[in-house]
Amino acid sequence: MNRPQVAARGRRRPQVEIREMELDDLPTVFHLGEKLFTASRVPNLYRTWDEFEVVELFQGDSQYCVVAEAEGEIVGFALGTTISKARSAWKYGYLVWLGVDPRYQRYRVGKKLFRHLKNLMVEEGVRILLVDTEADNQSALSFFRQLGFGNPEEHIYLSLNLARRKRREGNPKPG
Repeated sequence: MNRPQVAARGRRRPQVEIREMELDDLPTVFHLGEKLFTASRVPNLYRTWDEFEVVELFQGDSQYCVVAEAEGEIVGFALGTTISKARSAWKYGYLVWLGVDPRYQRYRVGKKLFRHLKNLMVEEGVRILLVDTEADNQSALSFFRQLGFGNPEEHIYLSLNLARRKRREGNPKPG
């Protein structure tokens, strides 16, 4: 007799299925990402998360776009791509986005999504898998280290607010 898995504090562990993302999943994935990648939590990721990003990854590499589903609801996603360089035998994988509904983050949904995506990439000959996150996102860094990622390289983003600069300098007339 199969017993349902019991999570901490007596809650039943939800059954989570990982499957390839479908066209009808695009709005749900986008809106879940909007809830996860907020300006206050991840300012750099917030700047690049938009509907075009999701659609572009789905159109370009749909086989590397997967969702986690529990009780008929999408509760997570992983969006990836591959990169092949001219005159190189190496094929790189890139996990561009990974998001899990906070209600399901303690049920290893992120790990299941990652492992599924990693297996797809291995089958396609990917030799190195890359991921990036903000340098101060300690929970993401810990998560990725648990999955075997290492050799962190710090990357610095700089920005220039052109709208503010234009206001300060006045509105020069063309010509």
